[in-house]
Amino acid sequence: MTDPFAGTRALVTGGLGFIGSSLARALHARGAQVTVCDARIEGQGANPFNLEGIGPGVDVRAVDVRDQDALCKLVAGCQWIFHCASQTCHVKSFEDPRPDVDLTIGGTTSLAEACRHASPDAVLVRTGTRGQYGKPRTLPVSEEAPSEPRGIYEIAHLSAELILLAYRHNHGLKVVLPRLTNVYGPRAQMRHSGYGVVNWFVRLALEGRPIPVFGDGRILRDFLYVDDCVEALLCLAACPQAVGEVVNVGHDAASDFRTVAELLCRMVEGARWEPAPFTPERQAQEPGDFYTDWSKLHKLTGWEPSTPLEPGLRRTVEYYRRHRARYWP
Repeated sequence: MTDPFAGTRALVTGGLGFIGSSLARALHARGAQVTVCDARIEGQGANPFNLEGIGPGVDVRAVDVRDQDALCKLVAGCQWIFHCASQTCHVKSFEDPRPDVDLTIGGTTSLAEACRHASPDAVLVRTGTRGQYGKPRTLPVSEEAPSEPRGIYEIAHLSAELILLAYRHNHGLKVVLPRLTNVYGPRAQMRHSGYGVVNWFVRLALEGRPIPVFGDGRILRDFLYVDDCVEALLCLAACPQAVGEVVNVGHDAASDFRTVAELLCRMVEGARWEPAPFTPERQAQEPGDFYTDWSKLHKLTGWEPSTPLEPGLRRTVEYYRRHRARYWP
């Protein structure tokens, strides 16, 4: 079968970050001409090394998603738009909620307007978060569950999603709205602990610092390796039936934070974990056990995760062993 991305043009916002750069690499490998835009805001995860060695066919632009005029030029002629740019730190929203409103909501609105005027037929995939559901009432959490987010970070993501649904209803934009579970793996932000608990555990293990496991460590999550996440996003983009849909992207094997820490201690000599109290910020946002029902995604596309936790962690550890100096001092 012909690859739907071969010979097409794609834009990835936040494309120097964790998921964005992984998407750009996957699209390039499948024959797309890729434009990456990233404002390189300090602390948000942009890292030029994430696209190191990718070769020709990827154009990197220093463009802020709040700049609608610049976005109009970038989206023109694109068949695919993957919107990964947002405020990325859960904890930061407690200190100052304005970047969430400005970047996540404002940036999404600017991109929607740019698409409406310059590329109304493009498929626009926006990466949301499982935090939009808030504390689950039942497990696993399906797309039919109510959205009751507990923090400004999650509220901003839900607002951005609703804005795109309004553009779908009012202007016919082809929006696809995946909600991602806990994604980990190579090319993540590793300078601070504000985003990506599993990857932060990897850094602490490699540095020989104690890994803090909150509470009893048995809170459940469906940890998802980044390559599986990217494949799900590409499958959704290429699926006409996914347009206008909210879709969970998760894993079918829930695990807990203590298990993650124990696996890392077996993989990294000198690594250790210890119980730790929740910080007030994390306690306020902690939903308890959370794992998603991703059967809708499977029915739409046939996708299913292929990377169990242990080999995914091992690949992540090996990546940062090789490239540690590129991700933290």
